Amino acid sequence: MGLLSHLLYPWGIILQGLAIVHFIRRRPDNYWFFIILFLGAPGAIIYLLVEALPDIGLVGQSFKVFPRRRRIAELIAAIRENPSAGNYEELGGLYMDDGDYAQARAAFDTAIAARADTLDPFYRRGVCAILLGDAGAALPDLERTVSKEPDYDFGRAAGLLAHAYAQTGQKEKAEALFRQVTITSTLSETYLNFAELLASEGRNAEAREWAQKVLDKKATMPGYLKRRERPWFRRASEVLKRVST
Repeated sequence: MGLLSHLLYPWGIILQGLAIVHFIRRRPDNYWFFIILFLGAPGAIIYLLVEALPDIGLVGQSFKVFPRRRRIAELIAAIRENPSAGNYEELGGLYMDDGDYAQARAAFDTAIAARADTLDPFYRRGVCAILLGDAGAALPDLERTVSKEPDYDFGRAAGLLAHAYAQTGQKEKAEALFRQVTITSTLSETYLNFAELLASEGRNAEAREWAQKVLDKKATMPGYLKRRERPWFRRASEVLKRVST
């Protein structure tokens, strides 16, 4: 290891730097930090091959930002001549993908005002409201969605409706719906929102159980899914720390 580090100097330092930056951004298992730190360049190479190289496939997603923003600009221009519901729905979806939930919500408002016969803009507006911390406004849209299609978006709609009930103080209603949804849904988001509800009522043992279910998925997940689920794994670990006492 020492000879290899010497041969790679000064590139080994650069590789370590790249590995540490990737580690901070992606937050894989903590043991990787010690491998990078104590094994030097060889450790950095191992890390980059095992953890960073598979992420190259995800990097391609980042480049979609540019065509997406170009399409947003095109739609804004097109809407001046053709302010159709379809154009506003597409614009709202693009804003959602871009993380601009306030603009997305406004676009869905306009789409719904022009045409209220499709379910998706109501659902997406409800999701935007939840992500903006406005659970009260999300309720009618999510209730409309779930009443028409209980399994909409693979059960996410019902899970978010349960979360909206919890956020608006309707905890019994929220728990009943969470228990119904989690019979078939395995979404980490739903499990963790349920855990948060249980923790808020001091039911720490049950909260730990649901947070642990998220972490238990790691064992059988393929690598690419583990990388996508990392934010949920981190949140699950945070919940477990909070309810461990």
